[in-house]
Amino acid sequence: MANIKSAEKRARIAKVRTLRNTSRKSSVKTAIKRFEASLAEGDKENIEANFKRAIRLIDKAATKGVIHPNVRNRKKAQLAKKLNQA
Repeated sequence: MANIKSAEKRARIAKVRTLRNTSRKSSVKTAIKRFEASLAEGDKENIEANFKRAIRLIDKAATKGVIHPNVRNRKKAQLAKKLNQA
């Protein structure tokens, strides 16, 4: 446990940021799963909508520093490749 006030505050802030980052990462994963599920169903409108949502969330997560920019580019390329094959 921290003895100094500033260290206690840093611990609180770290806890809040960890929860926020976990939530953002989870929403990215969920969006990707929804996109892949819509690919399996074959519904064109859902595929496009889910693709755009997944890309938007991936970009937002990278902007906030939750995922590395190279991970963002790799995930976007993988999703675009799946979209083009469909």
